[in-house]
Amino acid sequence: MTTKPGLPLLLAIAVISASALAYEVLLMRLFSIIQWHHFAYMIISLALLGYGVSGVFLALNRERFSRSFHWAIMTNLLLFSFSAPACFLLAQQIPFNPAEILWTPVQFLYLCSIYLILTLPFFFAANVIGLSFYQFKGQVSAIYAADLSGAGLGSVGVILLLFLMFPEKILIVLVLSGIFAALIVSAYAFRGQHIDTSNWTVACIVIGLVLVFAPTGWLTLNISPYKSQSKLLLIPGTKVIDQFSSPLGLISVVKSEVTPLRYAPGLSLNATTEPPEQLAVFTDADNMTAITRYNGNPDTVSYLDQTTSALPYHLRQHADILILGAGTGSDILRANSHAIKHIDAVELNPQVIELVKEKYADFAGHLYSSADIKLYVDEARGFVATSKQTYDLINISLLDAFGASAGLYSMAENYLYTGEALQDYLQHLGPGGYLSITRWIKIPPRDETKLLATVIDVLKMAKVEQPGQRIIMIRSWQTSTLIVKNGVISSDEIKRLKQFCNERSFDPVYYPGISAREVNRFTIQSQPYLYEAATALLGNQSKAFIDDYKFNIEPATDNQPYFFHFFKWRTLPEIFSLWDSGGIFLMESGYLLLIAALLQAIAASLLLIALPLRLWKNRLGITNLSGTDLHLPEGRQAGKPDVKAESGSHLRVLVYFFCLGLAFLFIEIAFIQKFILILHHPLYAITVVLSTFLLTAGAGSYFSEKLTRSPLKPAIMLPVAVISLLGILYSLGFESIAGFLLETGYLSRYIFSILLIAPLGFCMGMPFPMGLAKISQTAPALIPWIWGINGCASVISAILATLIAIQFGFTVLIFLAISLYCLAAWFFPDSGPAR
Repeated sequence: MTTKPGLPLLLAIAVISASALAYEVLLMRLFSIIQWHHFAYMIISLALLGYGVSGVFLALNRERFSRSFHWAIMTNLLLFSFSAPACFLLAQQIPFNPAEILWTPVQFLYLCSIYLILTLPFFFAANVIGLSFYQFKGQVSAIYAADLSGAGLGSVGVILLLFLMFPEKILIVLVLSGIFAALIVSAYAFRGQHIDTSNWTVACIVIGLVLVFAPTGWLTLNISPYKSQSKLLLIPGTKVIDQFSSPLGLISVVKSEVTPLRYAPGLSLNATTEPPEQLAVFTDADNMTAITRYNGNPDTVSYLDQTTSALPYHLRQHADILILGAGTGSDILRANSHAIKHIDAVELNPQVIELVKEKYADFAGHLYSSADIKLYVDEARGFVATSKQTYDLINISLLDAFGASAGLYSMAENYLYTGEALQDYLQHLGPGGYLSITRWIKIPPRDETKLLATVIDVLKMAKVEQPGQRIIMIRSWQTSTLIVKNGVISSDEIKRLKQFCNERSFDPVYYPGISAREVNRFTIQSQPYLYEAATALLGNQSKAFIDDYKFNIEPATDNQPYFFHFFKWRTLPEIFSLWDSGGIFLMESGYLLLIAALLQAIAASLLLIALPLRLWKNRLGITNLSGTDLHLPEGRQAGKPDVKAESGSHLRVLVYFFCLGLAFLFIEIAFIQKFILILHHPLYAITVVLSTFLLTAGAGSYFSEKLTRSPLKPAIMLPVAVISLLGILYSLGFESIAGFLLETGYLSRYIFSILLIAPLGFCMGMPFPMGLAKISQTAPALIPWIWGINGCASVISAILATLIAIQFGFTVLIFLAISLYCLAAWFFPDSGPAR
């Protein structure tokens, strides 16, 4: 076996790395559809334990696989190919229901089973890379560069595939990519080494052809029966009549032929009209909206005037309005019924627009083709940031699923309701204009009170002396609408508000001068929660009220954009005491499960790293006293330990690579979230940031070989110093950077984003191969074990980064990552005496 990997092998490594990253992203999409999106991230993070398992597995069996390297590589490539779809199909057969996990212990077993099953494909992919590291010890930079570059291309490739194919069909592409990598290895990588791989080549070609031409009916998604689409399909006569897929979601159109569909959130109990025929539209089998049959006559949609969202149209006449989240058109229909002259409508998902504008244009009355409507495919926050126009009304109505307020989305970032976002909205209001936000009602209130706290905080920061003079709020049995005026609420507006509420039996929550006897009259709650919250937040003791509140209602910011995170540790005992009386539904389950996942990841890491280190020191090469060591580096003697356990050198190695595993992902996650503001779209932010980091890190890894030829201690300080400097500059100056880039065009924005990330990613790609190159000279037996350390650190890092961002913000996350890089530099492995 040559000591230098050929180009075909490097290409195969890049392909399998791209396939593994694509599989990771694909699983996020698949589990978003069959379960809920935050569980997808947890499952992916823990599935990456496959990399940790691979490291220890190879460390304990490195000699056996090294002697039959070519067979081991091809076997693992094919095993990845077949296990990728098989493990997902098997995992979705497990009856896991996250809603029951806090009171049904068997659900923990189901969740653990899913973790273990999804570990396998990553385990096989990691074996290919880890074994190559050990086999070609002197070329770790080239192998690591191929690994990172492949992962970067995989992150872009899977996004492109998601535009072209349904998610489950991409599993076939991953099978073919693994077979293609095996074909490269069998046909080219071992050419000239007298190894007969013809049987492997024929097998790969035959299997590939079978998969291409075989029916794919076995690739079906078992959507959770607890998602809203599944519940609707239980009604006789309902069926899915259309489906469209993109990285933004799986869009399903459902028709009810027997029982008429009626979707009108928060409709007044006094309403005398009902919606006309409707088609349900689901995104990822949840978050239902509806396309309403419209014949151009406003009277047919008069039911929309019986909802809380109609309030701003009754306070005064508007000329120009902005609807953020136009969706299937209900808000536009409501505006049309009030004869609005000009409507700017913004919708994120072009497939939803296509449904209303093209596919079901006749059904929807060609709503989006009206001359009064100007439609924009854009992210709401990004559109407002770049718009120069002012409006009489900016409307945001029920953009999130009902479950968003109940802990299901507590880990989801949302930049629509942060203080900075609300400030942008208010700056785009004309004199006397309104910002209207409609939310779901929850008891006890959570997001309604958090939204109130954020609005009041923004008004105070804008030096508004009496914020209470600019706010009105009402509620129905299901929804609440908060209106913020660019000016003082007049007595005429208050009179109109009272009339609107009395006619529809809506309860006023707050307006200037409201009294306690005017609230909680129609939809009676045990106490007027929202009224009490509004008066407290507008009073002198607002900070004390926020601190004492049962849920976290601290104003949301761009640095901590977790609007739906309401968890408070001190409330946990009280909720547990209400367990038997239904208090479990007040639990922020997503946050607690994230912590449980972190503890599980830490336990698994200790099991996969610390325990093998302790129990199998000889086989790992840490204390080999047998005199028959594997591959002793030049100048080392048989019978001498590669790493003396008592010296502490192995601990230095562990700390170095573990810190790198944590720090790399910390920075990646923080930058993905921050660049959503610049790129206006979470999908594009993930693609641009992740691919740029990985591709430039691959280039940095390849360049790092030159640095390893210089004195190593000063060499490692160079990339760490640049990472620290750039991280600090970007973090502290991000507001100015974002402000500049938002003023540029789309193409310039993407180019500048790549140019900003590239030098940071280039330097982040250096420390790992530099440390690995040093280990290959002093203790090569530790290379597979190091690969395991990095994998397990990544598992912990993905979960820990989210917890840190939720609790302390992205700035703290970046500074912590910089500290970890500096700590890693201090523990850089060398051959000198232990500290």
